[in-house]
Amino acid sequence: MSAIVRVEVHEFEYAVQNLHRDGLAQTITYREGSRLPVSKYAVSIHTDDGGRGDYVTHWVASKSSLGQTLMLAPRLVGKDARERVAIYEDLKREIRQYDHMGHGALDIALWDWAGRRYGASISELLGGYRKRLPAYASTYHGDRAGGLSSKEAFADFAGQCHALGYRAFKIHGWNDGNAREEAANVAHVARAVGDRMTLMLDPACELRTFADALHVGRACDDAGFFWYEDPFRDGGTSAFAHRKLREMIRTPILQTEHVRGVEPKADFVLAGGTDLLRVDPEYDMGITGSLKIAHLAEALGLDCEIHASGPAHRHLMAAMRNTNFYEVALVGPKCPNLIPPVYACGYTDQLDCIDADGTVPVPEGPGLGVDYDWDWIARHRTALHTFQ
Repeated sequence: MSAIVRVEVHEFEYAVQNLHRDGLAQTITYREGSRLPVSKYAVSIHTDDGGRGDYVTHWVASKSSLGQTLMLAPRLVGKDARERVAIYEDLKREIRQYDHMGHGALDIALWDWAGRRYGASISELLGGYRKRLPAYASTYHGDRAGGLSSKEAFADFAGQCHALGYRAFKIHGWNDGNAREEAANVAHVARAVGDRMTLMLDPACELRTFADALHVGRACDDAGFFWYEDPFRDGGTSAFAHRKLREMIRTPILQTEHVRGVEPKADFVLAGGTDLLRVDPEYDMGITGSLKIAHLAEALGLDCEIHASGPAHRHLMAAMRNTNFYEVALVGPKCPNLIPPVYACGYTDQLDCIDADGTVPVPEGPGLGVDYDWDWIARHRTALHTFQ
């Protein structure tokens, strides 16, 4: 037995240049000269035989998710770190009345622990075979401040991404939910780069009505978009509405980013609500939970697209056949990806992380294959929670 004797949760904060929160929805967009305070947290799991597993959150680190992680962390103490599936089942039940968003970081840290124990990367433990992953540039939302502030700006940025090596590009439009503006953007970007880039659209649930979603979906049809994701303000959770939308447009629908875990995703896809499944090891109860979703999609003959970026995401994708692109999220022409600068090993998910062949590498070291800068985390730490 490798008993877990201590779990640490490190809260920390840093600032990112040229980004701010836009409006009531708190969507992050470009603003020159602005400094956006960002809060994240790191998880560290220690066992009685000297083992350790770590994970630093990327996009999951809301106060709500942190609260759930703090609820779950004490449940790990005394458990055998090797028994990831048993721990997954216990934690899943423990927060069944919540959205499960605090679970993933703990599971990923356990996989990092396992990789370090056996001297193998998570990809190797999973039987992964991909060494490099085709990637797409996933934009910040449009702004009104001179960044992605027009359809011309989106097209220019797509061209910039193509010059870097990207062969796929996803648009997050404006927060206004203006269907005509979104449809015009789809058409313009397709005319500019559609002959050399795979294009996707994610309104991020900003379109206000089903009719708006249909209007923009038909623009995606005309422009030959690869997928259409989370179009309108049901929150991405209505299987019935998205089935109806699928019946009225040709562009494949990508849903379930906002549906947590394998059973609800199975219900959604079997109800006809999507063509492609979404999975995220931070959102979907870790690598353990994500594997179940990837296998669900494979059993149904569907592709399963990984949401967002990070070392855990790369290891997961390395072991999946039925997936197409790694999401470098979020990027813009005048602002950085706000993921935490915690890597002492050169790992990056910034815009320039891609090689000229349009791919990113899978880390090769034990566990996650990254070295965290714990001195930097300590300097920026705002709270430390220890359970033992």
